[in-house]
Amino acid sequence: MTQLVYLNGDYLPLAEAKVSVLDRGFLFGDGVYEVIPAYGGKLFRLEDHIVRLNNSLAGIRLKVPHGVADWQAIFQPLLTAGKDQYIYLQITRGYVPTRDHGFPETVVPTVFAMCSEIKPFPGKSAGIKAITLDDTRWQLCNIKAITLLANILLRQQALDRDCAEAILVKNGYVIEGAASNLFAVIDGELITPPKSNEILPGITRDVILELASADGIPCREDIIALEGLQTAEEVWVASSTREILAVVELDGKPIGTGKPGPVWQRLDDLLQTYKKSLS
Repeated sequence: MTQLVYLNGDYLPLAEAKVSVLDRGFLFGDGVYEVIPAYGGKLFRLEDHIVRLNNSLAGIRLKVPHGVADWQAIFQPLLTAGKDQYIYLQITRGYVPTRDHGFPETVVPTVFAMCSEIKPFPGKSAGIKAITLDDTRWQLCNIKAITLLANILLRQQALDRDCAEAILVKNGYVIEGAASNLFAVIDGELITPPKSNEILPGITRDVILELASADGIPCREDIIALEGLQTAEEVWVASSTREILAVVELDGKPIGTGKPGPVWQRLDDLLQTYKKSLS
């Protein structure tokens, strides 16, 4: 079956979607992106994702005059009813006639969207292994920018060591994963680093805090020292497409019992129930 994608107002087969080599996304990584899950064919927390998208666009001084309803209309033809999928949306500063670091006087953004299947992560039930690495990324990690080379290199170091994620460390504190937000259960309390320019403000992260609070699970946003993470009862990473994954081994040493813990199991159950309630 031919996969249709959206590109600058048109729906066309993926193989026919082309952009200029002078697009600033290609030349400079000058753009942002967003990943939006859809469960049973219905977009998940679309308004929250668009708020984050708009914040990213503002962060790179790029205007795209679309509201939530506009994006809904763009995405809907790409979705398949009854399937779990995700929308990948990328917006760049568009084509320029010459290569110049400065912003062009006239900007026509390149807007691209495609839809892919969400596949269950194979290590979810058993938990995953992770390593800690120094955070070598730039200073504006709250912008969901397409310039992901530093994240890619960090994640690949983890994969090279048979780990699923790299947990990043800055000034002795853990920040987030190379492609995920971070949670720890310490002394029975669920903790995640606070929002700042050092982390991506994850939508799944916010949902986890909402569900935990509503269920009476002690939770808060606070800094987490590397030593605190190493001795935590539970450690998780969370993202839109992988949802919540328990880290059962960190830097070659077990976390807690070496198996996904009871707080993780409770939050995962709550998340699955919440997703079904939106269908």
